[in-house]
Amino acid sequence: MPVTYQISLDDLEVGQIIDGLEIRAESWERTAEYLRTQKMPDGEFFVVEECSKPEEADAIANTYRSIVAKIRSQTFFSEMFQNQLT
Repeated sequence: MPVTYQISLDDLEVGQIIDGLEIRAESWERTAEYLRTQKMPDGEFFVVEECSKPEEADAIANTYRSIVAKIRSQTFFSEMFQNQLT
């Protein structure tokens, strides 16, 4: 069973984490596209992640997007709660 952590960070730190996770998700999405087409997405150069199947790359990208969504949801509700206290 997974362990759940509660971590205290300020809004700038949370923003940095979200930025990093979004960059990772995008990298895996581009990797999936490359594996499907053998072409660089958007005509840009990027480092292809170590993966051989687009479905695997999609799943990893979706995991990163899911984490971002959870963080955004929790920070939204935390901000709403803080606003109600003031």
